This record gives sequence, C-alpha cells and structure tokens, in this order.
Amino acid sequence: MVPDIKICGLKTPDAVDRAVERGATHIGFIFFDKSPRHIEPMEAGLLADGFRGKVKIVAVTVDADNEMLEEIVAFVKPDILQLHGHESPERVLDIKAFFGLPVMKAFSVRTAEDLRKLEAYEGLADRVLLDAKAPLGSELPGGNGVSFDWKLLGALDDRLDYMLSGGLNKDNVGLALSETAAGGIDISSGVESAPGVKDLQMMDAFFDAIAKARSVDRADREE
Repeated sequence: MVPDIKICGLKTPDAVDRAVERGATHIGFIFFDKSPRHIEPMEAGLLADGFRGKVKIVAVTVDADNEMLEEIVAFVKPDILQLHGHESPERVLDIKAFFGLPVMKAFSVRTAEDLRKLEAYEGLADRVLLDAKAPLGSELPGGNGVSFDWKLLGALDDRLDYMLSGGLNKDNVGLALSETAAGGIDISSGVESAPGVKDLQMMDAFFDAIAKARSVDRADREE
C-alpha cells in the first residue's frame, strides 16, 4: 500500500514547494498561536493557492471556536479540518455540519487506554490521526518529536483509516510503515533544523527513506 504523506507545520514557499515536489499528498498549516509553526490564515491561503487540486490542504486547529474556523476556511479554503484539541464527538459533528468539510480528529496516545477513546468518534470523524501524547510540561498537543509504542496499534480494527504521527524521521519511518497498518504518515518536527524551521535536506532524506522502504516491501512481496 502506498501511504499518504502529510508534511505539517509549513510556513514558507520553499518548504511547501519541496514537500509537493517530493510527493506529499497532504500539506498542513497550523493555526495555534502557542506553536512555533503557527501561521496566519491569510498567509497560509497564499501558500496553498498554487497547489489546490494537486494535494490535500489541511488546516490544523486546537479547540478553535467557530469564529476562528470561519476565518481559516475563508482564507485557506482547506480540503480537511484537523482537530487536534479536546473536541468532543458532538463538537466534531457540529463542525462537519456547519462547514461541510471532512474532519480528521487527532488523538494523543501513550497507552492502550488512550486508544479506547476512538470508539466514541467511530463514524463521526472521516479519518483519525494518532499522535504521541505530549511530554509533561509541553503546551503543544503535537509536534513534540516523541513517539509511542506502535505495537499498541495491533489491537485496532483493520478497517480503521488512520494517519500515524509522533517522533517520525528518516531513521524510523521505514519501521513505522512495516510495523503498522497506517494509511498515512504525518511529520513536522522530524524534518526541521529548529522548532518551526523546515529543513529541505531533511525533507529530502525523509522522502528518500520512504521510497527505500517501499522498494524493500515490493521486493519482499515479489519473492
């Protein structure tokens, strides 16, 4: 299976260009002022304009109210709203109904108990994103550069369409793809030279690692 690849926390034209050039299927813009990857809706919309219809544009928010979401939707015109806060199942339904857009709900994972929270959102979220739970003291729900035990995902329903996030980089993405049934890979800090600063060479190395992993997988299946 060819996974979706989402490069998240994009802020500059060269980073967006390189992500799309190398094969990203999704580009993510973060609207959370505590994040070093925060971007204003108007600026994100301008960055996204050249790629509409070529990749999925994802607006990442954290417990945003409707007023904020309206501004984001107006400027960015996203294909997907990613909810990375404590949004309840009822809030997910309200957002989908109000904005008429697919919703990807993010969940923070450290233990098997954390995965049980997915049940309440079954049939509500169009897709889920499984990210590592933030370290103690972090104000960021994602982008912390830490991972969780992927073996926990073996208990999930095979039909669940999820993106995997948290601590991914060029050195472990191949293992992530081989050990999980993730339909998508989401990366932010793993291709950064500093918080919020995308590194084009690190991005290239990440895509090269995915290509290598896929090549090995094809060879194994042909044997």
